[in-house]
Amino acid sequence: MRGTVLSPARIPAAIAVVVMAVCAIFADHQNKIVSDQAARVDVLAKVNVIRAKLEGNVNGNLQLVRGLVAAVMTEPYMGQQRFAELAGRLFNEESQLRNIAGAPDLVISLMYPMAGNEKAIGLDYRKNDQQRAAALRARDERKAIIAGPVDLAQGGQAFVGRFPVFVKSAGNTDRFWGIVSAVIDVQRLYQASGLLDKDLGIDVALVGNDALGANGVQFFGDERVVRSDPVTADVLFPSGSWRIAAIPKNGWSATSANAWSLRAIMAAAAALILIPFLAAGRLIDERQRNYWEQHRLSRRLELALEASAIGVWEHDLETNHLTWDERVNEIYGKEADGKSRGYADWAGAIHPADLPRALADFDNAAAGQSTYSSEYRIVRPDGEIRHVRSRAIFYQTANNSPRMVGAEWDVTADVLLNTDLVRAKQLTESKNTELESAKARIEHVALHDALTNLPNRRYLDQVLEDYVRGARLNGSYAALLHIDLDRFKHINDTLGHAAGDAMLVHASSVLQSNVGDRGFVARIGGDEFIVLCTVHDDASQAASLAENIVEQMRRPVYYQGHQCRFGVSVGIAIDNDRDAGARQLLVNADIALYRAKRRGRNRYEFFSEELQSEIVNTKRIADEILAGLERDEFVVFYQPQFDAKTLEIVGVEALARWRHPEKGILTPDVFLKTAEELNVVSVIDGKVLQQSILDFDAWSAKKMGIPRVSVNVSARRLQDENLLKSLRGLNIRKGTFSFELVESIFLDDDDDLVTWNVEQIKQLGIDIEIDDFGTGYASIVSLLKLQPRRLKIDRQLVAPIVNSPQQRQVVSSIIEIGKSLGVEIVAEGVETMEHASLLKGLGCDILQGYAFGHAMDSDGLRRFVRSRRLSVAS
Repeated sequence: MRGTVLSPARIPAAIAVVVMAVCAIFADHQNKIVSDQAARVDVLAKVNVIRAKLEGNVNGNLQLVRGLVAAVMTEPYMGQQRFAELAGRLFNEESQLRNIAGAPDLVISLMYPMAGNEKAIGLDYRKNDQQRAAALRARDERKAIIAGPVDLAQGGQAFVGRFPVFVKSAGNTDRFWGIVSAVIDVQRLYQASGLLDKDLGIDVALVGNDALGANGVQFFGDERVVRSDPVTADVLFPSGSWRIAAIPKNGWSATSANAWSLRAIMAAAAALILIPFLAAGRLIDERQRNYWEQHRLSRRLELALEASAIGVWEHDLETNHLTWDERVNEIYGKEADGKSRGYADWAGAIHPADLPRALADFDNAAAGQSTYSSEYRIVRPDGEIRHVRSRAIFYQTANNSPRMVGAEWDVTADVLLNTDLVRAKQLTESKNTELESAKARIEHVALHDALTNLPNRRYLDQVLEDYVRGARLNGSYAALLHIDLDRFKHINDTLGHAAGDAMLVHASSVLQSNVGDRGFVARIGGDEFIVLCTVHDDASQAASLAENIVEQMRRPVYYQGHQCRFGVSVGIAIDNDRDAGARQLLVNADIALYRAKRRGRNRYEFFSEELQSEIVNTKRIADEILAGLERDEFVVFYQPQFDAKTLEIVGVEALARWRHPEKGILTPDVFLKTAEELNVVSVIDGKVLQQSILDFDAWSAKKMGIPRVSVNVSARRLQDENLLKSLRGLNIRKGTFSFELVESIFLDDDDDLVTWNVEQIKQLGIDIEIDDFGTGYASIVSLLKLQPRRLKIDRQLVAPIVNSPQQRQVVSSIIEIGKSLGVEIVAEGVETMEHASLLKGLGCDILQGYAFGHAMDSDGLRRFVRSRRLSVAS
């Protein structure tokens, strides 16, 4: 028995078993590698789509905010209303912005939208542990920083893009203004980027909070994704990156999809190889019984092994007789009935489309007595199509009979696998092409305005430096025109935003037709455009271009039967200073645009050194005013008012004064115009009113005998919807205060809010006075409508009455009008006692001027009243 087991005839079979086992293990390993690579390629394709969407959405949101940041740099003292107006334009875009906050000195005081975000007002980044590091990092690195996700004070989570804002201060140095924060809604960003798609087919995790890339903390997805050998990609931003990690939905498969079928094929192949070995062994054992038969079979087996055959066949070329073994019989789907097969069986089974090539391959091999190799499809009796590979060699028998002996094996699985791999490769290439196309579209969208298809502010930032440099190299000058539409808001408010959009498209076409290919046109804001062009030694080319633009823009445009008219204001800056940076052109053109608007709009202005000096001086005063408000430098002075008949004090007028740390006490003519531009006149009025109430209570406690205080109130404050609420909180006693309306020109306008506020003020027991009467446009109708308690004649009318009978007659007429309406008459600017005597004779009720007393602070007024009492007593 042992001799049988260790027989030399069994050794080849044992070797074949080892070889087949090694080959099977290697083939299974290679199949697993190919399957894993295909799976990773599929996951990577989906990851690249998500990465592109994340980059496009986040960078698009941040780019929208950069325009607002530029506006803040030019208007660092803007208030909530201006901030909301600018920020609101960004939310018309398709974005994931939740809100935008402005934090001067790192404390949030500006917000859009305000509704739902009130809790964020007053947030100090320096005191917030979660947001302090990112805010300080943005300030110190002077670049935009993406933080998040962070917990918001108003609730929820978001990514926050923080933009440091530096503005030019005195000395042309950069001053840190604060932070503009753009809050990107987490869920909306995830939804827009496809992370929440239920049919995504992969599990995704995001790593790199605060844009720290692979070094950051995971903030999205399951932790097992990162630990499961994921496919990764980096999402790049201007200030950092995120790392995307992804695996298939159910994790990586432990085995390939075709593992068991491949193993079955290899097992069948092994069996087919071993069967000849075993058969050969049996033939060797029986060689004594039939030596020649054993020799023929042994020779056949050796040739079959040489050809790496699985199903063995032999073809007699003289007789055209074909012999199959059982495995070939199985491959061709024939029944194991023991019947012989012939040449017709082989040729008849080949697919008609492959038959000519298969026959030609065989005939060529037979004719050339060479190795035969072919691959073709066969159609089995049940209609199933299989792929077969056939190899054979030519040989001659002992009697010189020519024959072909070879083998065939079923390669259907390999062909299908290769087909799947080719299809997967083509799909991957197609997806990569789509990604490149999507990237190009995203880049175009990021650099162009969606409405006009003009380049946007981001595009302008990219080309500005090169444009100016190119103009300098060509010996010419770069000219920048900053164009702003006039009366555009009126069209939006009356005809709707669709009409406004049509006007913007019209404006862009006008600009493009005038500039053509000789310059660069961009839309950088709601109704703001930039034109870049080149000029030579003089500025006439830029002026001519601006004139044409102004002229064409003022022509009427028809929209749905409505005639729309608007104009443009143009600020022009030319690159005359070769040492200045290209971005300075934007600043200079903006300054010139501001001058054009102040001088009546629908015109153009050039930037000049004198204009810059004026702007710098105005800005310096504006900075000092704002700083003065913070330091409570604005104080109240009081000028007494006297009864014209008894010369007793009947009240005082509260006057705003600026206690400047260097220039001393300044009167409103120095700061009022700039304060109006800063929109802080109402703040100053409020401070004057509050201080006047405190001083009046102190005077009353000391029984100084001052019955009333007059306080100036601007028309802008009368339009404040919260005015009445604030006045009720001050607890003003009835009859002790009166409001002087210093801008009575507005009384002729049909402003329901102003009229309602005035009536409510009267009901609070506060008197209404008209100041500076005779110098404005207040009509008799407005007096009847307002029904003031007092009317103050302006000092310009009072001063000449001593020497001008005509002026006395004018003043007398004003007094008569007031008396007929039951209004008390106050004359200001009473410089001499002669003035006082004449005004008393004309019927004036109250006198105010230097003849009786200058404006003085509260302590000075107290001393003044005390001295008058002492003089009367003596």
